[in-house]
Parts: sequence; C-alpha cells; structure tokens
Amino acid sequence: MIKSKHINLIIALTLLIAVVFTTVFMFNPQLFGIVKESAQPEYASKVFNKDNIISMDINVDEEDWNEMLENATDKEYISCDITINGTTFYSVGIRPKGNSSLSMVANDDTTDRFSFKIEFDHYVKHQSCFGLDKMTINNIYSDSTYMKEYLSYDLMNSMGISTPLYSYADVKVNGEDWGFYLAVEALEESFAYRNFGPTYGMLYKPESMEMGRNDKDDNQERRNVQPNNEDQGNAQQNNEDQENIQRENGQQPFNPQQGNFGEKMGAEGSGGGSDLKYIDDDVDSYPNIFDNSVFDSKKSDYKRVIKALKNLNDGTDLEKYIDVDEVLRYFAVNTVLVNLDSYVSNMTSKIKTTTIKKHNYYLYEKDGQLSILPWDYNLSFAGFQSGNASSAVNFPIDTPVSGVELSERPLIAKLLEVGEYKDKYHQYIQDILDDYFNNGKFEDTIDKLDSQISEYVENDASAFYTYEEYLKGLSALKEFGKLRAQSIEGQLNGTIPSTTDEQSENQDKLIDSSGINLSDLGSQGGMKGENRQPGNMPDMNVMKKAQDIIGSVDDSELTEEQIQQLKDLGLTEEQIEMMKNMKNSNREGGDTDRNQRPPDDRAELKTNSDTTAQNTEIIDENLWIIGISAVSLVISLIFVMTFKRKRVEQ
Repeated sequence: MIKSKHINLIIALTLLIAVVFTTVFMFNPQLFGIVKESAQPEYASKVFNKDNIISMDINVDEEDWNEMLENATDKEYISCDITINGTTFYSVGIRPKGNSSLSMVANDDTTDRFSFKIEFDHYVKHQSCFGLDKMTINNIYSDSTYMKEYLSYDLMNSMGISTPLYSYADVKVNGEDWGFYLAVEALEESFAYRNFGPTYGMLYKPESMEMGRNDKDDNQERRNVQPNNEDQGNAQQNNEDQENIQRENGQQPFNPQQGNFGEKMGAEGSGGGSDLKYIDDDVDSYPNIFDNSVFDSKKSDYKRVIKALKNLNDGTDLEKYIDVDEVLRYFAVNTVLVNLDSYVSNMTSKIKTTTIKKHNYYLYEKDGQLSILPWDYNLSFAGFQSGNASSAVNFPIDTPVSGVELSERPLIAKLLEVGEYKDKYHQYIQDILDDYFNNGKFEDTIDKLDSQISEYVENDASAFYTYEEYLKGLSALKEFGKLRAQSIEGQLNGTIPSTTDEQSENQDKLIDSSGINLSDLGSQGGMKGENRQPGNMPDMNVMKKAQDIIGSVDDSELTEEQIQQLKDLGLTEEQIEMMKNMKNSNREGGDTDRNQRPPDDRAELKTNSDTTAQNTEIIDENLWIIGISAVSLVISLIFVMTFKRKRVEQ
C-alpha cells in the first residue's frame, strides 16, 4: 500500500520520466537505434548490397532500343521492363546519360556501351524499385581498374558523408550480355529521404560549361517552378579570354594554378553561381544553380541559398550558413583522391570540347545551411588533368584546386582561412590516412573487390579495356595509393611542401613517382583499341585552336577552308567530326513530360505493389515509441485521478 506522503513524489517522477523519454526521442532518436536503422529502405539491401553483384536484365522492344542507341545524344527516354535480382518492374524509363563519355561512345563505331539513367516512375506514377525512384548505371569509362568510382564513394561513406548507394551490376539486354557496370543511387527524393528524413531540404546540381548546353540532369525541364518564381533561363556566361594552354613539361611539378600545362589560365567569370561566389541578391544571377534544382522550387528557396552564399563569401556566421564539418570532410576526401573533375577545377579537358568548370557535385540546403554532396568520381585518382604521376601524387593539400586560384572557390577557401577549420581539415586527412591507407584497408578493399568482380571483368561483353590492362591497372592503383599517402603524410608533418607555389620552389622534396604511368589506370578518352588516348585527341594547345575554329560555326557546316585549317592543325577527319558532334550534342534533355512533385509532398513517397514502403516502416517505429510515451502519461493521469478520488471518498 502506497502511503499518501509519497504519492506526489511518485507521480512527479512518473511524469518526469515520460516527458524525458518523449523529449529525448523527439530530438535525439538515434539513441534508441531508430533513425539509423529504420531509415534504410528496402532497396539498400535488395539492390545495393555490395556483397552481391546486381543482376539486371533490360527487356525492351528491339526497334526502340536500336533507335535510342542510334540517337543517343538526344537523350530521349524509352519504355522498358527491368528485372533486378529476380523482381520485374514494368514500364520503366531508360535513356543514355553523360556528356563527353556519351559523345565519345556515340562516335565510336565499335561500341554502344553508354551509361544509362533508369527512372522507375517516369511512365508509372509513384512506381519505385523497393522504394528507389531513380538510379544510374555507369559504363566505367576511363577506368581500367573498374574501381576508381567505387573506392571514391566507399571512402566518402567511411568519412560519414551523405553518399549515394553503389554496387556493381551485370547488365543484360533482352537476355544477352551487355556489359559490367557500376550502379549508383540517383540524388533525388529517395536519396534525400534516406539521408535526411521526411523533412529533407532542397537539392541542386550546379553546372558550368561553355560550348554547349549544361548537363541539367533533367531538372530544368522537369521541375515545375512555383508561381512566385519565374523561369530563369540561361544567363549569358561572362566572356573568358583563355590564354593558350601548353602541355606540361614532364620535369615540372603539377601547377594547379597553371592548369597543368605551364601557362596560367585566364580569369574566369562568375560562372552563374556554380563557383558558389556571391554576386548579388538577384535570383537571375545564379542560373547555374537554380536552373538545376532537383526538387520543385520557389523564389524563397533561392533567397536562402543566396543569403548563405553572401555570408560564406563575407566569412560571417559560417557555422550558421555552412555545414562546416560535412564540407571539411568532403574536401578532405576529394583532396586525397585528387579528384579534379569537380568543384575545385577550372580547365578544359583534353577530351571534351566544352570548358568544364566547377561541376560534378550537389548542393544541399536545409534551413538556410549549405553542404556539398559527392557525385561522379570516374576520373578520381588523378584521372583528370593531373599532369604526370609525380604532380598527381604530390597534389598539394593546402591549395587543393586546379586551374584557378584558391580564392575563386570560396566553399573551401573561406574555411581554410579559419585556423580551427584548417586544423580540423588536416585532422580529417590524417584520419583518412590512418583508417584507410596506412592500415592496409585500401589494398585489402582492392583485393576483395578483385575477387568479387574479376570473373565479370574478364568476361565483360563490351569492355573498354582488356583483362590484362585491368590487372595492370590494379597494380598501378595500389602503388598510387601508397605513394599518395606518403606524400600527404609529409605535407602534414611539414617535410613536403603543401602548397602549389612551395612545391614549385622545392621540387627536390617531392615524392618520386616516376615508376607510375597514370595511363595504366585508364585514359581520359577511355576508347578502345587504336582509338584510345593518347592519340584520339590532340594536345591542349591544338584543341584550343580547334575549338576557336569550330566554335565560330553556328549550326552550319564547316567550310572547306575551315576543314583545311583543322587538318593543318593535325586533326583527322574523325577527330573533326567528333569535336563537331560534342559541341552540338553536349546536353541533357528528353525528360520534358515528367512533373516533379513539390518538396512538401513528402508523405507520398513512391511505392511498388510488391514492396514495402520505407516511410511506412519508419512511421511504424516512431509511432511505437510515441505510443509508449503516451501510455506512460495516461497511466500517470489515471493514477492521479484514482488517488484523488480515494482521498475524496475518505
């Protein structure tokens, strides 16, 4: 029998426990193991199970398929049925994807090995693949090792960065072997829900390209902008007078500010916002961000981004407007990987007729705070504009940019100006060395992947590289990782210069990497046989002159005089035709008939008739916890009412 003198204390404690339990759950549910586990949708295990190879069979009308391949640069969706690991999904949208890789494959009559986008709800509203709305399958272009992009995402994920899911896929078309691919989760609704929960923020894919339309990743044409935000269109790019880019001297260290080719590149314009530099408060000034909104968006969304950019560039309230920790982790990984085909670059590719700048990343905004998310790492491990092996291995950690001054990339520059943040950035780089390279995990992961995929690579129906080149590439990849770790270790402890200028002045202190041939890791061109780089495209000085000639032509055919000028530069007819096609077709399109749901329509995530919706699982678990709290409160109230009634009766 509970004595009345203790009853108030018991009631108070019961209520306190219930309130604390409810509050902790609401604001820190991971303590109960709920968010991390329940947020993993079915497709995380049923599709992107890295212990298994995805079995994918695309069943499609042969005529439609061949027509799509023949006109791949149009990037038009067609309907197909796709069987993934034994489960068939009907009326799925599929189309070729890419820019340079697409153009190169389109102009190579020996292969149709395109990368593809697969959109499960393109034709059937709310259809999903176990909760997944969209994925890409990448053709592993420019990578003899088959592992560069996989390892990059693996490292990003190991550092706690919001990373798309990824797994290898054995692809068949109408039952016939098509090729061995890397499947990657698209950064759209299902990705956002998985990483950030049902109240996720806004997502953008900034792009900046010249001589051709941007890769919009379908977003400009498919999104339905709210009435208070007029279509922005494409702002005119500021003219940039590029100086001649010279091929690097094999004896010279890599100079990112010189674009690897000896002569400093011309100043760049604002880039329409993709460099994340604050221009002004006008939404129209940032077309390369806002025209590439993944979700339905409105002017107020854009204003939050602009406000964050202003504070970033001013260096004010950085932690309020930038997810500093996430951004530092991202750049730590990006620097270690020497991934220059990204935000940190501003140079013209050897194989692209577009000037590629500050792209291949996603910008995430929630409540006015920005972070950067990883995308497209097929040219990591010095696959893009890295000069010789020594320049790549010794890529400076404190000026981790290429072809541009560090100050032109404020998302990293402004953080490195703060001593505390720079120290944390260095610590994250050290963590990568300790947890991934120095302890043998890097080589062990390569060996594990090799045992998993070796047979598939050897039998790859449409491989860009021979099996012998694959084995040679793995050896070079291991050696590159070992020497890169040694250089970074030296840069961190001060025995090796950590900036571009210091390295130029102290070449004798750099790690000798003369034993590595970067081409063993795969060529930028990625083409087969005789067409493979080097040799399928001319050097950069010639490319620049060729671009000037071809760029002066609108849609009309080249004159005989212009063709002769190009041939005088050393270009073959095939190279001329390839450059013309890349200029005219370097674009994303064909996704005009999809209406994107607004971001607030998040209770209705896509489902499939034979799958369990991921949000249902999460809601069920959340309701269970909330129910316990509610029951506790009810019991307490009943207890109070009963006790009071008894006291009144007495």
